[in-house]
Amino acid sequence: MRDAFATLQATLNDSCTPGNCAYFLGRVYDELDGLDAAMKADPKGPGHFPEPIKWIADLRRTLDGDRSFENLKKHQTLLIGTRDKINTWMQDHPDDYR
Repeated sequence: MRDAFATLQATLNDSCTPGNCAYFLGRVYDELDGLDAAMKADPKGPGHFPEPIKWIADLRRTLDGDRSFENLKKHQTLLIGTRDKINTWMQDHPDDYR
């Protein structure tokens, strides 16, 4: 769990810039996907992380299985917003990642 959150946090100082946008958005998606798996596998159980798991599920539903750059770009605000909400949630639960 700690490693998955750390790799998601590593995206906080990056952004969608020309030449980097496809990589960045794909990475944020991949890190959210990895964090989702880590939360579900955590010994505390997925019930300990209801909001972040729901937010990722909502994102997946919106993306509808299409993680092409065009679709990630179209939903960039939701993608980055999901990352940021999870970061804020985790900051309020430090014993889950420290």
